[in-house]
Amino acid sequence: MRIIEQLMEKIREIIAYKNYFEDFLKEQPVKVQNKIFKILEAIETLERIPTNYLKLIIGSSGLYEARIQLGSGIWRVFCFFDKGKLVILLNGFQKKTQKTPKNEIEKAITLMKEYYENRK
Repeated sequence: MRIIEQLMEKIREIIAYKNYFEDFLKEQPVKVQNKIFKILEAIETLERIPTNYLKLIIGSSGLYEARIQLGSGIWRVFCFFDKGKLVILLNGFQKKTQKTPKNEIEKAITLMKEYYENRK
């Protein structure tokens, strides 16, 4: 196998839960969409994901935020791991304050619980 192919080999699979992520993505400018795809590709292919790309939300029982920055703009996409190698994308938003809004975290936690209930 060539080195480039080895570098791009997927370690994880990413899927979106329902249409929340896709609806968020469609609302973003193309440059932001491209940056989001770059971060998601890193999550799929890197053995160790840097915390500036993916960070655990403290006290959330496994909820993470994918961190996207482009120029002075900041975006977040919530996600979680299911069965270790499967990443489930939830809702996303553009961050306008220093702290992640509590209602966005609560929405993501609700969607994560819904996912697990529907999976049974």
